[in-house]
Amino acid sequence: MGIKDQFQDKAQDLANKAKEAMGGAQDEAGERASQAQDQASERASQGQDQAREAAQEQQDKFDRDYDA
Repeated sequence: MGIKDQFQDKAQDLANKAKEAMGGAQDEAGERASQAQDQASERASQGQDQAREAAQEQQDKFDRDYDA
């Protein structure tokens, strides 16, 4: 095996490692995006629940005020 072949093999190894690293980075980014989306959805759901509870409390108070 000549020096040229050794350099080509090394270059191919480095290219393969770079592709693997890119794939891993893309997987990680996708996972982070999915987690962020899940958290945002959960926060939105909590906000809706809190709004419903506040509206119900106001309605109950209104009902109590006018029942007296």
